[in-house]
Amino acid sequence: MQTNRLKWRVVDWVVASVLAVATGGIFLIWNQIGGQWWQVMDAVTPGWGGIALGPWLLGGVLGGLIIRKPGAALYVETLAAIVSALMGSQWGIGTVYSGLAQGLGAELIFIALMYKRFNLPVALLSGVGAAVGAWILEGFQGNFAKGAAFLLNYAIAGLISGAILAGLLGWAITRALAASGALDRFAVGREAAPTVNTGPAA
Repeated sequence: MQTNRLKWRVVDWVVASVLAVATGGIFLIWNQIGGQWWQVMDAVTPGWGGIALGPWLLGGVLGGLIIRKPGAALYVETLAAIVSALMGSQWGIGTVYSGLAQGLGAELIFIALMYKRFNLPVALLSGVGAAVGAWILEGFQGNFAKGAAFLLNYAIAGLISGAILAGLLGWAITRALAASGALDRFAVGREAAPTVNTGPAA
């Protein structure tokens, strides 16, 4: 039963791919809005541009919360990044590397919990995990040379943004989709289904 619970179904692949394409579209829009917000915040206090990071981490959170299978967070975040890159992301192939790191960061949270818990705290943690993945990757891409103050500011801002703009927002989106009936083929959709109370027998 445990193996069957974690095995991917055709519907899992289809919905995960649809989620990734939709999230990739969100990334493409946020590349402009979030990119400008990042620059403004970084100009005020170097490192605080990370407060705009969260929406770029949504794929991993949504994939993990909805699909609930090994690799779902990594798959959705990475495919969303590929979609964003193919649709003209200004960071090109670097977008895909970011998707891999962020998706892995979110995936590690679900792995640690053995794909058994998918509540709000887990959503927040998966957003934080994705932010940590981004922080580590970007550190090796040049941020480690920017000094301790920048790295600390970026870590704090990124963790806050990951928790709220990826974790909390991803949780809210998941619950809204479940309540709409769009996820009835998934555990999260069945959890959201109202319980019918027929009352005592006459």
